[in-house]
Amino acid sequence: MTVSRKKMASGARLRGFVAAVAASVVLSGCGVVNHMVYKTTGDVMKGFSRSHTVPYLMQSDDLAMGCAMSEATAPLLMSFGRVTSEPDQIAVMLYLSAGGCAEERAIEHELDGIAKLYANDGTGAEDAFIQKKRAYTVAAKRYFKGWQHHNAHYGNPDGGECPSFDDEADEFIYMAGLLSGMQALSAQIQAASSIGVPFNTGSVVGRASQCLNNEQWWGAPMGLRATVWAMIPGTQPQGEDAFERLAAAQEQGKEAGVRLGHVFHAIAATNKNDTALVKAIIRDFAESEQTVEVSEDWRFIDAMAKNMLVTISDKLWMENTGHRTPTGRFGSFWDDQRAPVETMDLDDLL
Repeated sequence: MTVSRKKMASGARLRGFVAAVAASVVLSGCGVVNHMVYKTTGDVMKGFSRSHTVPYLMQSDDLAMGCAMSEATAPLLMSFGRVTSEPDQIAVMLYLSAGGCAEERAIEHELDGIAKLYANDGTGAEDAFIQKKRAYTVAAKRYFKGWQHHNAHYGNPDGGECPSFDDEADEFIYMAGLLSGMQALSAQIQAASSIGVPFNTGSVVGRASQCLNNEQWWGAPMGLRATVWAMIPGTQPQGEDAFERLAAAQEQGKEAGVRLGHVFHAIAATNKNDTALVKAIIRDFAESEQTVEVSEDWRFIDAMAKNMLVTISDKLWMENTGHRTPTGRFGSFWDDQRAPVETMDLDDLL
């Protein structure tokens, strides 16, 4: 009886060990299968986003929809970097757009602050400007992430070598990354606190823009480069004139139906405190609405350019009148000379 019981106990232990091993193998197999499924899904999502989601969005002029999409989907799409290669190219687009969302909020706080200053509400203005700096900090962090992913995919742009592009989408994402780097530096300055964006980023972006075909991209690479020359002392090459280049980029943008050149020109003029030039640029954009045929493939970029110019116009109006650009008056200003209205002398009717 004792021997029999020992055999039974030994057999039970053996069966338990075999069951444990089997369960371990099965669970391990499930983990491997899950990882493979996740990796495949991640690769498909990356490819789909690059080939279809980005081009689809660029054909839309709904900036708010693009903003909401980038903020909502960034965590989902970026999490695939845990199971497959990092989605650096999609990250460039997501963080550039999400940074723009945060910057929009910063601009609203700034306009609110200007309005309160106009109304002699110093305390309210101070609070609005605090919120502005907080929002710009968020924007700077997002833009900087986009810039870091750009560099991870294309290599350090300060190395002096241009990457080899696979297709037009590859070039566009490269340009978007340069914009993200420039915006990261600008937002960090607006936030009045450092989040780690190197102060030579503007110069790096300016040099890297030479890797792009200026004709193909609506004059934007030259516009970006000339903006750096206009804003950062010592970067303009001998024999060049930043504002001549910016004016040329503005015209190229109109001809191509993607008026991003107006924005670069206006930013440089604002930095120079040349209000007359800023107004002229905004007027030109508004007048071109009647003649320019916006590119079907790049409606989003053109709409973004208009939105940025409306913001600049709003700041000017707010500082001088206490309110934004009135509806229907984009391209005109509070101090414009109104055409004289002919009046009838009532004595002539008698």
